[in-house]
Amino acid sequence: MHELSIVMSIIDIAQQQTIEANATIVDEIELDIGTLSGIEIDSFEFAWKQAVKGTVLANAEKKVNRIKAKAQCLDCDAEFDIHQYYDACPVCGEHLLNILQGKELKVKSLVVS
Repeated sequence: MHELSIVMSIIDIAQQQTIEANATIVDEIELDIGTLSGIEIDSFEFAWKQAVKGTVLANAEKKVNRIKAKAQCLDCDAEFDIHQYYDACPVCGEHLLNILQGKELKVKSLVVS
């Protein structure tokens, strides 16, 4: 379950940012998680509930933005939504794609106090 290690890294980021802001807790955290990031959301939520106990994120309101995956065909330049890395271009059938978005995994914002 790599989701636990990801949650632990997010906790580390939040703790560091809280210290740098001379704050004590995080009131709100916003995350961007792409559909191609490899994160299983149910596992992530389970890990989150367990890992944030007793941390600066314990009572934080968490907002997760799921970033829909989009790609551009390297053959015909069409842009389209994809569901997995090896989806074919719906216009020409080519599999050589440039992933434009959907691999994100980042802390977008923190509100501390």
